[in-house]
Amino acid sequence: MYDRNNVFAKILRGEIPCKKIHENDYALAFEDLYPQRRIHILVIPKGEFSDLDDFNSKASNKEIAEFFRTITVVARKLEASSDFSGYRIISNIGENGGQEVPHLHFHLLGGEAVGKMLSPRKQKNI
Repeated sequence: MYDRNNVFAKILRGEIPCKKIHENDYALAFEDLYPQRRIHILVIPKGEFSDLDDFNSKASNKEIAEFFRTITVVARKLEASSDFSGYRIISNIGENGGQEVPHLHFHLLGGEAVGKMLSPRKQKNI
């Protein structure tokens, strides 16, 4: 169930300010308050979707297409104004996936090397 009092819902309603990078009818992109890289942008849909699974099952084809197009528009916008030679997008889903805010969001990280995706995991002896 979607929580209408999550921080991103409050940002969308204008109750909490953000530093907007891009906005359209379907999505909002803004700077992360606690950046993990030189460029760290959050991209969120304007609809009430708790995570990617919820989004893909409830959003219209137009909402899905425009949301993902927004990620590309934001990446290109940043590339034009910085030394930007690649980026990573991440969306955490659920508790085990590390999701902290129950509103679908993608982190767009770049402006410098972002490193390996995950550290190698030690194999268990069977």
